[in-house]
Amino acid sequence: MDYSTFLQLLNDEIARGDGSHKKQIIRFAHSRDYRKCMSHFMKLKSSLTMLSAVQPSRIIHAMICPAIPEGKLNKFKNDIFFEEDTRMKVHGTLHKTSVQWDHGIPWGVQQIRAPQTWATTTGHRIKIGVIDTGVDYRHPDLRHSLMRGINLLNRNMLPHDDNGHGTHIAGTIAAANQMKGIIGVAPRALIHPVKAFDHNGSAYVSDIILGIDWCVRNRMNIINMSFGMKSSSKSLLNAVMNAYNAGIVIVASSGNDAKRKSIDYPARYPQTISVGATNRQRRVAKFSNRGSFIDIYAPGDKIVSSWLRGNYNEMSGTSMATSHVSGAIALLLAQNPTLTPGEIKSLLRRSASTIRGRRLHSKAPGEVDALRLLREAKA
Repeated sequence: MDYSTFLQLLNDEIARGDGSHKKQIIRFAHSRDYRKCMSHFMKLKSSLTMLSAVQPSRIIHAMICPAIPEGKLNKFKNDIFFEEDTRMKVHGTLHKTSVQWDHGIPWGVQQIRAPQTWATTTGHRIKIGVIDTGVDYRHPDLRHSLMRGINLLNRNMLPHDDNGHGTHIAGTIAAANQMKGIIGVAPRALIHPVKAFDHNGSAYVSDIILGIDWCVRNRMNIINMSFGMKSSSKSLLNAVMNAYNAGIVIVASSGNDAKRKSIDYPARYPQTISVGATNRQRRVAKFSNRGSFIDIYAPGDKIVSSWLRGNYNEMSGTSMATSHVSGAIALLLAQNPTLTPGEIKSLLRRSASTIRGRRLHSKAPGEVDALRLLREAKA
C-alpha cells in the first residue's frame, strides 16, 4: 500500500468536500498497514492541512474523517473498509423537572440492597468511564466522585453536561452527599465523564469508539453505556471486543421500545452486560426491552438523581437501570479486583433476585441484588 498517495488523495477529497457534517470510518484490513499509515500521517499532516480533520482510532485501527464520495479511494479497496458513521441516542426520558429532594437514598439504590453492602464496600477507587452527555462538575452530590474526563465534541473544554442525562447517570452510580443530597450505589467509586453526546442526547458511532479508546488507554474498570441504536456497527463491535479483551466490564442499556425479542446495540453484543428496567413493584417496566438478550434487570422507572445546576430530576429508561448495575459492579470489583468481565456477568445472573410475574423455576434473568452479588462472589 502506498501510504503517501493514500493520504494525499484523502487530503484532496476532504478539501473538495460539500461542507456537510457527515462522517465515515475507514478501517485497515491489517494492523501493520494502520501503524505504517499513522507514521506517514504524522510526517505529512503539517503539509497536508486537511488531514487535521482526520482522527485516528488506535483501538480499531481506523481513521475517522469527513465523508468522501464512494469510489474515490478505489485503488486501495483491498487494504481498507468503509463504514458510514451513524448516530445514536441516549436511553432516558424526562418525567419531572426540578424535583424537590430533601436527602437520602433513592428507592432504586434501596431496592438492589446497596446500603447493606456499604459496611464492607463502597466501590472505593473503582474507575468508571461514563460515555454520555458529560456531567455537571459543580453539583454538590458529585463533588467527591468526579475525576478527569474528556470532551470529544470540543477537546479544549471540560466534559460539561448541557443535557442532564450524563449527570443523572453519574448520580445513581456514585453520588455522595449524605447530609443534603442523594447517595448513589457506589458512593466512593470514581466517575470519569466522557462527553460523546450533544445537548440533544445524540452522538456519532465514531465518538463512542473514540470514547471507548480513551477508557481503555486510561484503564477504566467499567464503562457505562446508557444509549443505543437499532443497527449493528462492525467498528463499534471491534471497539467493544477490544475493551472486553483488555478486562473492562461494559454495561449497556437494552432500549425503551418494549420489545420482547430484540434489544438495541451495543447491548446486543455478547461482550456487554445488557440491562433491562424494573419498577418499584419488581416487575419489568412497561417501556423496557426484554427477553433472552437481557442479562440483568435493575430499577429504571421514575428514578430521582442529580441534574444540571445542582438540581434533581426524575427520569425513566433502561439508561437509569444501567447505572444501578454499573454501581453494583463497582461494589463487587472493590472487593474482588481480579474478576474478569465474563465472571462478573455470570455472578450477576446467578445472584439476581426473581422478578415478579415470573415462574420461580424460570431461566429468565432477574433483578440485580448487590448484597447477594457480593455473597455469591465470596462463595
